[in-house]
Amino acid sequence: MDDNPGGYDERTLIADGFGRVHVELERRDGPLKGLADVDGVPHYFERLDSDALEDPYAVWPASEEAVAMEREQWALYIRWLRRHEAGEADLDSHPGSGGVDARYDELESLLAPHRRAPADARRLMARWRFDDGDERYRLNGIDQWVRWDPVG
Repeated sequence: MDDNPGGYDERTLIADGFGRVHVELERRDGPLKGLADVDGVPHYFERLDSDALEDPYAVWPASEEAVAMEREQWALYIRWLRRHEAGEADLDSHPGSGGVDARYDELESLLAPHRRAPADARRLMARWRFDDGDERYRLNGIDQWVRWDPVG
């Protein structure tokens, strides 16, 4: 997973070929689905076997429109998370619960087709690293970065 539990600075991550994870859609023992850079361009990713980090991911390009909607929905989530962490919002008010935030729900519907892996999705292996930031979830993504390598 990550060979430096203290985290890496952004310059080192970029120099080592790692890209930012912009949105984490699902997590189980590490990122399962989300939106991350591949060669500097946002792509969706989905782990093909949800039980093994060492398994390949399906990876496919995200349109500019989808990226904008993903970032908008992520910002709604982050605002809720900050309120939750401050004790101002309970789990029942999570925007992903449905029926809580109309715009979040609308984006969920609009994004559904973009989040499905196409038949021609690339299969790539992911190597994950943590950055040295102090927040796990941020407006610009999460504290993990990814480098994509050929399946091999």
